[in-house]
Amino acid sequence: MSSLRYLHLDVFAAKRGGGNHLGVVADARGWSEADMQRFARWTNLVETTFLLPPEEPQASYRVRIFTPSREIAFAGHPSVGSAHAVLECGLAAPRDGLLWQECQAGTLPIRVEGEGESRQLLLKSPAAEIIAVGADASPLLAGATAGVRAGRLPPALVSGGRRWWLAECADEAELRNWHPDHAAIAALAQASDSMGLCAFARSRGDDALVVRAFPAGVGIVEDPASGAANGLLAAYLAHAEPTGPLAQGYSVSQGREIGHDARLVVRIDGATIWVGGRTHTIVDGQLHWR
Repeated sequence: MSSLRYLHLDVFAAKRGGGNHLGVVADARGWSEADMQRFARWTNLVETTFLLPPEEPQASYRVRIFTPSREIAFAGHPSVGSAHAVLECGLAAPRDGLLWQECQAGTLPIRVEGEGESRQLLLKSPAAEIIAVGADASPLLAGATAGVRAGRLPPALVSGGRRWWLAECADEAELRNWHPDHAAIAALAQASDSMGLCAFARSRGDDALVVRAFPAGVGIVEDPASGAANGLLAAYLAHAEPTGPLAQGYSVSQGREIGHDARLVVRIDGATIWVGGRTHTIVDGQLHWR
């Protein structure tokens, strides 16, 4: 039985143990889609990724992303984590400071900033589209956001790679202590074909925003670190407050309410949104599977 290199990563962690788990098979050539799905079901991680040689000339590598139940076209933390694995395994080198990831959502650039433990990887978020805005945009919003006061921006449904409802809360402490109605969020997600609800509040701490994401649309109660959701949130803020204090970028605290401690970095260059952070390799070993 042949062995492959396998990495278990902690993505977007402020320190080890604080981010989002990701399993990466470093060379999945020869694996069928059924093989990948079976292994992703066995790891039982939110996502497991499989690295492959690129098919597009511009791409540095190709990745396939699987949840325990299905393949998905794109997600934020699996993309950033996979880029980290590519660098750690020496599978590709940045060109002009960028890696190019080929996935089902297209070929996307990932910015490489720094080296070693201080290295940050930032993914260019897919273009965002604001689908609906306002507290009356869905009759299910009131139930999904019950228990926290609304902030200055109205709720919005935003699409780009994924589709999320975004809702600002008036107070950081209220958001951190909030016990939402998860059934109501699930109903909102199902009715709008969205991931669920991403709630945020402005912070007086070191990070500009506190974020809590509830992806009930894919059966997850709360996500400790959400790259795609934060990309859509950044696009909404840039649209709604183009001259505001967050218009060029900021940092995000997420996950403390469920025992994690993630820190995400957002850069806003005009219409281009970059979201990322640090990734830590927790396990680097050999996989015996096929």
